[in-house]
Amino acid sequence: MTIKIVQKRGLASVKNLKGSHHLFVLSDATSKDFPFIKELDRKLKRTDKKIVSLAKAPITIETQDGRLLSFVVLDKKNNTFQRHTLIRKALQPLLLENPEVISIAVFGGEDVKEINARAAIYVALINSQTLPSRKKENLKKNMKSIEVFGIELKDNFKEEIAITTGNTLTRELTMLPPNELTPSIYRTKIKSLAKSNGWKHEEFDMQKLKKMGAGSFVAVGQGSEPQDAAIVHLTYKPKQKKKTVAVIGKGICFDTGGHNLKPARYMLGMHEDMNGSAVSLGILLTATLLKLPVQIDCWLAIAQNHIGPKAYKQNDVVKSLHGTTIEIMHTDAEGRMVLADTLTLASRLKPDMMMDFATLTGSMATALGDRYSGVISNQPELACLAAGAGSEAGERITAFPFDEDYEEDLESGIADIKQCTLEGGADHIHAARFLNRFIENNIPWLHTDLSSSNRKGGLGAALSEVNGFGVNFGIQFLKSFLKK
Repeated sequence: MTIKIVQKRGLASVKNLKGSHHLFVLSDATSKDFPFIKELDRKLKRTDKKIVSLAKAPITIETQDGRLLSFVVLDKKNNTFQRHTLIRKALQPLLLENPEVISIAVFGGEDVKEINARAAIYVALINSQTLPSRKKENLKKNMKSIEVFGIELKDNFKEEIAITTGNTLTRELTMLPPNELTPSIYRTKIKSLAKSNGWKHEEFDMQKLKKMGAGSFVAVGQGSEPQDAAIVHLTYKPKQKKKTVAVIGKGICFDTGGHNLKPARYMLGMHEDMNGSAVSLGILLTATLLKLPVQIDCWLAIAQNHIGPKAYKQNDVVKSLHGTTIEIMHTDAEGRMVLADTLTLASRLKPDMMMDFATLTGSMATALGDRYSGVISNQPELACLAAGAGSEAGERITAFPFDEDYEEDLESGIADIKQCTLEGGADHIHAARFLNRFIENNIPWLHTDLSSSNRKGGLGAALSEVNGFGVNFGIQFLKSFLKK
């Protein structure tokens, strides 16, 4: 994070606004005494609109002296997602020109100005980061500074900066081409992150997992050469901690579907199937930067789902670390297989709560599209807490049922449980019921199925298709959980 934030308590004026790219964030209580009001009035009159229309669609104006001005009105009734979305749309024309400096001017009452300034800084930071590109000519310049007028906060936007750092890490990892993020490469990157952030680092490689009896994870990892799959365990331990939480992430670096091979249309983009692990790392990094008073044990299930002579197949029966036997029904349901043993390992340390992140099921995307992600929990109060945290973060979450009779569909004639069904239906709930079987010690658990990790045109605060969804939500959820 190299972008400098300069705060200026005084209100913006035509004279003190430097540079040529300016965002004006108005509230429904803003009087008409802000800079460039005449230019805005002319634009509104020409398009037969009133200033109140800026609460639905921002307006961008280019002045005669070459300045680019964006105006948006944020109503008190706006929730965080609406606020982020409107600011993103207002900032997009400015950011497309790759300015080195932008100015953000906030107007209205003090409480409204703080809410709007925090939202605007977060959106500006999120969309000013350098993300992976392998184009011969990369025209994007790095933004150097953001000037904020109308408010001065003592924390200098510490939380917004930390969440942006975690979100950027998540997007960087998720966007890397699959030949640049094999399990071996990923594990090396994680080890480096652990060293630079002071995290305890431990790996369970394939050889160790075989000896331990983690047959569910090994079944997936054994199909790839080299057999470089592993469960990686990282620990952030602050000097003072209120609780201990396990954060678990699915890290399938590429998913072919295995023997049940995906068609090209659905295999494209499967390098992003490690997004859950990237979200978990983003949360861990953000929590470390914010020095949250919670010990986090981060468990990353890193593997690939490939085809080979040793690849697992339909009707195989494998024995998990938990001791539960699993009948394989579909090799493309590999995510729940690697997570099963990882959840068992995480639960054996008896944390106060467990939360996992995974791009797990197509049925969650069918249920919600790519605008929301879904959660399922073995404790209803955690699901409610998650929905509230998502609303606060501007990363929308909804809860799904967890009733035990769904598990009847997973009854097997030869093993303790079927991996999934071939009849379709509520696979996102079936997957949660399956995963729950491998959690020991009755640990409270929240499962997050990341159906909104990639959306064309961006989502909420993020302009990029890979949006880092889950980092902000995860941090807000942890903060809420610590207050319980």
